[in-house]
Amino acid sequence: MQFVYNDGGRSKYFTAQKVGDCGVRAICNATGKDYKEVYNEINRLAKTERTGVRKHSISNARNGVYRCTMHNYLSSIGWKWCPTMTIGSGCQVHLNERELPEGTLILNLSGHFSCVKNGVLYDTYDCSRGGTRCVYGYWRKDPSFVAPKKDDQKPKCATKKRRPKKTKKRVSDSVRIKRLEKRVAELEALIAELKK
Repeated sequence: MQFVYNDGGRSKYFTAQKVGDCGVRAICNATGKDYKEVYNEINRLAKTERTGVRKHSISNARNGVYRCTMHNYLSSIGWKWCPTMTIGSGCQVHLNERELPEGTLILNLSGHFSCVKNGVLYDTYDCSRGGTRCVYGYWRKDPSFVAPKKDDQKPKCATKKRRPKKTKKRVSDSVRIKRLEKRVAELEALIAELKK
């Protein structure tokens, strides 16, 4: 696969070279948007994320973006997710021009996001591993997309609220015993009726 060095416009704003901004770079390379604009928007969306037992931090445009945040941002600008792998299926698509469709794609790789345009890889290094790196899925521009109004843009998976647990009323032992006695009496009456 042909490789073209492109930092997505990072060098216009920052001098650091060793950063984990692959999500922002991939978006900028694919869409042509300004690096700082995407950088700020990713950080804004990251503030709506929750942490948990497995996820100890939130996305950060400089140090790494979770797939959920990438998905929220890209779907808000009209890009559609196309999975290439399912649970238990194994790797079906690799990072090489023969296995990827034509057009501009933002790829989700293991621990990395990258941009491919018509079979050419745009990134700060050749992440293809000789055409053997597995592609989990990719985003591509959805031609039927209509931009939502600003008020309607809510992240999908970052703002899920947990349902409150339903608490059952505690039933005393004497009430349980009375209910069981009533059931036993009903069953005895039914058995007696069936014996007739």
